[in-house]
Amino acid sequence: MNADKITDQATYLNRRTFMRVAALAGTATATTLLYRRLNPPPPVPVEGEKLNDVAKTNDENGFNTGEQLTAIEAITNYNNFYEFDTSKDGVASAAKGFVTRPWAVAVDGLVHKPRVFDIDELLKFPLEQRVYRLRCVEGWSMVIPWIGFSLQKLLEKVEPTSQARYVAFQTLLDARRMPNQQTGVLDWPYVEGLRLDEAMHPLTILATGLYDEVLPPQNGAPVRLVVPWKYGFKSIKSVVRITLVEGEPPTTWNNQAPHEYGFYSNVNPAVSHPRWSQATERRIGEFGRRKTQLFNGYGEQVANLYQGMDLVANF
Repeated sequence: MNADKITDQATYLNRRTFMRVAALAGTATATTLLYRRLNPPPPVPVEGEKLNDVAKTNDENGFNTGEQLTAIEAITNYNNFYEFDTSKDGVASAAKGFVTRPWAVAVDGLVHKPRVFDIDELLKFPLEQRVYRLRCVEGWSMVIPWIGFSLQKLLEKVEPTSQARYVAFQTLLDARRMPNQQTGVLDWPYVEGLRLDEAMHPLTILATGLYDEVLPPQNGAPVRLVVPWKYGFKSIKSVVRITLVEGEPPTTWNNQAPHEYGFYSNVNPAVSHPRWSQATERRIGEFGRRKTQLFNGYGEQVANLYQGMDLVANF
């Protein structure tokens, strides 16, 4: 037998494991998921531009957790972004080459001065590094050094009217650039919402970068929302429209499964997801699990927003 036709031991064992478990799984879907798990795509390197003139984090305002940062390789290769792929380790490769220019964000609705902001205008806002925890509803977490600016600064420029009570957000709708929008896995475009006081809170930011580079496509380029005391799906990515409204706006996951995903979606270890507990979380890069903190550890800064509210009913 020719040596070049002999399968190496690691590949052989991997294939044997794949075939054995796939046979037990018994469905094409399970087989595909298993193959991805055994053969994950290689990490996609971050090749973004450097961001200059970024202010230091302000620990006194809760802008730095003081915890060890999650490695950039993990942040940029383990992502929830259904517009590209439903597999967390498939998003980075599916989003590679995503075109983010030209790009504009319209801010309208119940405002005195509606405007359309070009991405270059947004990048001229005074940028800060904010080291925030990210807690996802599936039970994993990261510590990410975001670069961005307070959403409040943007909203102040359009001058909300006295009738404005909520802020609605929308992701880009373009199935040519976001290929998974050709599927019916969610109702497109992705939409989210906050109460106006949540949106105006100093912790709420629009992020345009992470570490010292521009935001990669898989993390929501060129601009995304970050609300650190809420589950990650509230921090909508690739934003193109921000609309101030009077009533509670629809949100994608609340529409998809209202008994599982509430409008507020504040991190709360006492409120379980119908299919799993939220009492603990797995920090990416660590062994074992840690206890989940109410409001993701930002209770000192945001608990006053929900004073008198039933956090179980208003999940």
